[in-house]
Amino acid sequence: MERQHIDPFEHAGTITRANPGGILLTTKAGGEVDTMVIGWGLIGTLWGKPTFTAFVRTSRHTHALLEENPEFTVNVPLEGERLDRDVLAVAGTKSGRSVDKVDELGLTLVDGSTVDVPAIAEVPLTLECRVMYQQLMDKGSVPEDIQERFYPADVTDIDKGGNCYYHVIYYGEIVDSYIVR
Repeated sequence: MERQHIDPFEHAGTITRANPGGILLTTKAGGEVDTMVIGWGLIGTLWGKPTFTAFVRTSRHTHALLEENPEFTVNVPLEGERLDRDVLAVAGTKSGRSVDKVDELGLTLVDGSTVDVPAIAEVPLTLECRVMYQQLMDKGSVPEDIQERFYPADVTDIDKGGNCYYHVIYYGEIVDSYIVR
């Protein structure tokens, strides 16, 4: 497969519009690849570098892999497209601790060009990122209405969507960006 290298900021609108409907964040550590649906993320500039900022709950398997290998790819559908329903269902609800989501979905992995995390051919707009800074969200700084909606204290079981777990904010320097063809 070929890569058509792109300026990520020329595709910022596509990334921003796709994000609420779900895009993929993919990690790899110890030979294991995991992908998950994210609906929160930001493209921008930090310290003069292009960045993608991703939010990953501490309870997620993806978080454990990111702690082992601080690299990730962001995989975005092209303009006017959406993630496949099956991808949303599996990568958005199942844990990589118990399911090989890539295998279950039959996704085609394409070796990263700069990072040791693959792109996904079926979700071709790819940002390769290296974590340059990370920060655990400060619960005391999150407004009460947001805590109640997104971090309910009574839902603690990881396998049942344990939403009480706060996010680590990963600021990833975009080290390469392309469309897989």
